[in-house]
Amino acid sequence: MQDTPLIMIKDIDTLAKACKEMQGEPVLGIDTESDSMYCYREKVCLIQISDRKQDYIIDPLTVSNLDPFLELLGDPNVVKVFHGADYDIVSLKRDYGGEIPNIFDTMISSQVIGLPKVGLADLVEKFFDVKLDKKFQRHNWAKRPLLPEHLDYARGDSHFLLPLRELLTHKLEAAGRLGIAHEEFGLLEQREWKENPFDPDDFIRIKHSSGIEEEGLRVLRQLYVYRDEQARDMNRPPYKVIPNQVLILLARKKPTKIEDLKQILRSGSTMVRRHGPSMVEAIERGLKDKTPLPSRKRDTGAKPPHGGRETERLFQKLKVWRQNLISSNSLPMAMAASNNQLKAIAGWRPKDVEALHELPDIRSWQVERYGEAWLQILQAFEEELARPSRRSPRRRRSRRSGRKSTAKSE
Repeated sequence: MQDTPLIMIKDIDTLAKACKEMQGEPVLGIDTESDSMYCYREKVCLIQISDRKQDYIIDPLTVSNLDPFLELLGDPNVVKVFHGADYDIVSLKRDYGGEIPNIFDTMISSQVIGLPKVGLADLVEKFFDVKLDKKFQRHNWAKRPLLPEHLDYARGDSHFLLPLRELLTHKLEAAGRLGIAHEEFGLLEQREWKENPFDPDDFIRIKHSSGIEEEGLRVLRQLYVYRDEQARDMNRPPYKVIPNQVLILLARKKPTKIEDLKQILRSGSTMVRRHGPSMVEAIERGLKDKTPLPSRKRDTGAKPPHGGRETERLFQKLKVWRQNLISSNSLPMAMAASNNQLKAIAGWRPKDVEALHELPDIRSWQVERYGEAWLQILQAFEEELARPSRRSPRRRRSRRSGRKSTAKSE
């Protein structure tokens, strides 16, 4: 990597020149760095690109117009190589719009092959005997200036992606799984950023809130709203303003005086000094609140027609099938089916291959490989349900009554 030129891009002219140099390149390695751990609304703070000759780092906080890069990103003739592309894809689409066709994901490829470790640093060390320093993994990438060690870290996340793609493509072809990987890449291209605006009733999703009584839940709602207001004003993630465990603790204790609050929390803490009086006011509002509480059940769209113990039993049978498949064929989990996919099969109980294709989250390659086996399990299960029990209810009652009469005579 040290022998490869690095082009730092901080203005539109340098970006235009760099993108002109990259035109005609068949493959680009791409990565991004964001500031999700340090601000209320995260944003892309760096874009790293590698081609066959050099590495580039775009600073989107100083480049006002990224159109030349976005044109490359949307070119269907250019392969865009990512590692764990999901977050990068949705972040780029959120901030800049457009589509990103022709993706290759080195992490998904590693999972499909069945490599035991699929992190980028693990793959680079395994194949190239290079150790990547990950000490800046939690760095605030919105901070400037960028030091040389920051740039070295950032470029390392894109520099090795092109040779990794070559190696993994060869292994996928040898295993007969390249088509499977490409179907997964195609699903990545469809990923979109889902905007989740603040909802005061989302407090009900906080971990450990289920054990709090109604009055405490109304206090928790008011604290949750107050925290979000402060997080917006401070441009910080809400959990860094007031941690969830503190909200839960105060919702249980419900202190209404600052002295009581200081006994529950460390009295000299910055959180108490900055938010103490306002948190007490929020608690008092919660104690006076009489509005209804939200349901804990989340609407997940269309629900399968089957549920209950029978469906759970079918799900367990499908899990046994999966375990046998993996054990007997030495397959990685990525080459079988997830629990959610097996639950979908158990809940919807499709009757034929076409119905399997319509199930949410089921891949075409899975139906092609395992569809018939799934249908056989479903058919056998339906036949099992249709068979009458070996003993009729009347026979069982007579046997129980016989045992009682015998006991009395004794």
